[in-house]
Amino acid sequence: MLPPVIKIIALASFAAALSQRALDPVLPHVADDMLVTVAVAAGLSSALAFTFASVQPVLGAAADIFGKARLMIVCLVLLGVASILGALATNYSLLLATRVLAGIGAGGVFPVTLGLTSDLVGPEKRQIAISRVLAGAMTGNLLGASASGVIGDFLGWRGVLAILGSLAIIASVAVWWGFRGAAINKPAGTVNIRVLAKGYRTIFSNPNTLVVYAAVFVEGCFILGLFPYVASFLFEQGITSLTIAGLVLGSFAFGGLFYTGTISRMLPRLGINGMMIWGGVVAAVQLSIVAFGPPWQAQALALLFMGWGFYMLHGSLQIFSSELSQEARASAMSLHACCFFMGQTVGPIAYGFGIGHLGKMPTLLIAAAVVFMLGFAAAKFLQSTKPADANS
Repeated sequence: MLPPVIKIIALASFAAALSQRALDPVLPHVADDMLVTVAVAAGLSSALAFTFASVQPVLGAAADIFGKARLMIVCLVLLGVASILGALATNYSLLLATRVLAGIGAGGVFPVTLGLTSDLVGPEKRQIAISRVLAGAMTGNLLGASASGVIGDFLGWRGVLAILGSLAIIASVAVWWGFRGAAINKPAGTVNIRVLAKGYRTIFSNPNTLVVYAAVFVEGCFILGLFPYVASFLFEQGITSLTIAGLVLGSFAFGGLFYTGTISRMLPRLGINGMMIWGGVVAAVQLSIVAFGPPWQAQALALLFMGWGFYMLHGSLQIFSSELSQEARASAMSLHACCFFMGQTVGPIAYGFGIGHLGKMPTLLIAAAVVFMLGFAAAKFLQSTKPADANS
């Protein structure tokens, strides 16, 4: 039986995930209110992703110094306060600053939830426990986009930030209550810099390291970098309902849930290389469909299958990242998250440049070609190897 606090950890990952795509469905309204273009407003997504990525390399050390649960509480409060301040922002610069702070808060929650879960649950039940935490994050991504559209239609984008920020603060109270007095909440002590340096040397001595980190950067850039523009594409078709925009974007997370339900049957048949190849192919085909601007129902279906293909590819890359080092696995996964969110930082900027200079269709078709080749390249260059410190 899993510890009851796993539910609280899953709640924390849910609350953090809610805010990550909160503004995507309402970006056209944000752009109008702040007197900027949609391409400029998409910088809000880049700002959150950049700070999320930037804090990853120091998260492990910070959690060891302050305690994982304590760090998670502080970051949830920061995320909540930053979101509420964003709802009160009077100009684009102030709103951008609040999204930077929100990125720091979100960046300190999800990776720490995985580490805390691993501390609490033994190896025999750890995969089940982590799946519960991941389910919380996926559900947060799903509802974050869908609920933002519904809230945006009634309360505007400011209402979206205010409500999601309040939920993050409520989650911080739940974490505090669940871990009050627990020994695992105590700081672990100082960090041994030599041990950290040795871990990073081990990671970068692995021949898979540069390949897998480059791959997650590319998928973050060319797949998730599209999301801030989906609502504006629908607006161009005359579909101004934010609820519909949220539903279309939320379909991607449905694809992720579909992946979790099919992985046990697909993996034995395709193998990890086949998963990467077919994941890239499926995601690329859906990008091509979106490029032609079909009805919103078809776009929602395309994003569902895009999510399925994305998680086939991304889940396989996570396996390779987790095997870069045995003793420094947390550092390896933090760097994985860093590269992934750096891709999401560059993606909206690259899409904005491409749409502005080439147009929507050529830009999305180029992105589809890159994603199509990514799965084949990852399958070719990533090799199943033991970590250099596996026998230590």
